[in-house]
Amino acid sequence: MAKELHIVGFRIGREAFGVPIALVHEIVRVPEITSVPDSPDFVQGVINLRGKIVSVVDLRRRFGETDIKTTKKNRILVTEVAGKLVGLIVDSASEVLKIPETDIELPPNVFEEGEHNYVNGVASFRDG
Repeated sequence: MAKELHIVGFRIGREAFGVPIALVHEIVRVPEITSVPDSPDFVQGVINLRGKIVSVVDLRRRFGETDIKTTKKNRILVTEVAGKLVGLIVDSASEVLKIPETDIELPPNVFEEGEHNYVNGVASFRDG
């Protein structure tokens, strides 16, 4: 029996992405965000999440989306990055997807270039 990866699915624009469930602490609605002066434009600021200060990155801006709309479906994925909590604003979050390891392909070599490598694999799946 093939091992399954448990991935929290989310959308940015028309594209679907996922992050391993082990890295997601929680998913919350977008609360009031306190801006941080002199931060990059994709850093929205910080939120107070039950007494913890969490930096918030708008993945829509980070991924270069130009048509960014605020809706009731927007969510913040509170994830752990390099041992710190970081909130990621996405257009919407979905249920946990169970993807067999055999359905995940290695990413193209283009993702190996650069300072950070965040793409671990590519999978095709049908929605619905």
